[in-house]
Amino acid sequence: MKRPAVSLRWKIALTVMAVSCAVAAVLGVLVHNAVARQTVGQVRKETRANLDSALELFEYGTSREGLNSLLDPPELPADLRRLARSGQRGTMVGTYRGRPVMWAAAPADGQVMATWLPFGNTRRSLEMLDTAILGSAVLAAAVVALAGLFLAHRISRRLGITAAVARRITAGDLDARVGHGADQGPGGGAAGRDEVAVVAAALDSVAGSLQSRLQAEQRFTADVAHELRTPLTGILASAELLPEGRPKEMINDRLRALRRLTEDLLEISRLDSGTEHADLDAYALGALVEGSVRATGLDTVVRIGADTVVETDRRRLDRIVSNLVINAHRHGRAPVVVTVEAPPGGPPTIEVRDHGPGYPVDLLHHGPQRFRTDAPGRGKGHGLGLTIAVGQSAVLGIDLRFTNAPDGGARAILRLPQDAAVAP
Repeated sequence: MKRPAVSLRWKIALTVMAVSCAVAAVLGVLVHNAVARQTVGQVRKETRANLDSALELFEYGTSREGLNSLLDPPELPADLRRLARSGQRGTMVGTYRGRPVMWAAAPADGQVMATWLPFGNTRRSLEMLDTAILGSAVLAAAVVALAGLFLAHRISRRLGITAAVARRITAGDLDARVGHGADQGPGGGAAGRDEVAVVAAALDSVAGSLQSRLQAEQRFTADVAHELRTPLTGILASAELLPEGRPKEMINDRLRALRRLTEDLLEISRLDSGTEHADLDAYALGALVEGSVRATGLDTVVRIGADTVVETDRRRLDRIVSNLVINAHRHGRAPVVVTVEAPPGGPPTIEVRDHGPGYPVDLLHHGPQRFRTDAPGRGKGHGLGLTIAVGQSAVLGIDLRFTNAPDGGARAILRLPQDAAVAP
């Protein structure tokens, strides 16, 4: 089972909280040890002083009243008793009459002299100290965790903005820029040149450079296609003056192919400029698709599963369908089938399918690329037909997807906008 991913903000927040808890724990232990050493040391010192006084009074046979001293008390800890009988002095926390005390013991004329001082208050003080340290550590960890979460949120938000812009650029929106969206630091002020700002600036720079190059390419393509149109028209007219025969047919065929390529380049340039707008009107989808297929002059099967009236641009939809049909005949194998469906409550769809080797993996992953149709078994070409179909689909708001059928063959599926269908 795949574990759910943890967002960057929570990773940072949890890391900050873990570090703060570790620091608080270390500081708590150090403070506890220092205070305990000092407090317990003071009690131990007083108990030893009482022991010295008791031993001195015992030696001279004087009363030890008020010193809390005893000879061989039964409640003396066994370890401390053995230490005293071995001739040494020592102190140890124990109990006396059910109460915690600090014992001090030393040998005294073959016996064990012991003194004690109450230790309950000292123990309660240490427990209160531990509670205060734990409460302070929890409070500090919570405050630091909230601060870390806030900081992580700001960093994550800036990275999210940068990632969103990168996705827009990948989708073709070369005007997208991070700009000031990721230039604010965690405190709301200028972030300067921190790592997030550097990444955002680099992304903007790449997008700007890419946009400039593509615009230059579009201008070059449009200029070349425009400049070629006039001499091609003249050459076509001149070719008509050639004597009839096979050479004339071959020249006219190549010139017409070059003219189609020029017109395709001009159309792509207009689509790339983003200035194209659809001229919508109501049409019967089935009849519109049948007319587009017939205009290609290719042997294609048209199946109308369920017809409907749609609002669309007839010229652009005709261009899309005809390009897909021509591509299917050119690079696939018969039969080529065009299916029209209009499911109730769903978007009208058009499917163009052949029974050839299918679309190449690169096209399925990245979409059509102009001047590239090098799929094994699908023939060669300049690759502008599918590129134009994608561009015109974008103008009409059509979702165009390329897939391969499970039993073989390429499938191009057009899903018209949900609101394209109108009442007849």
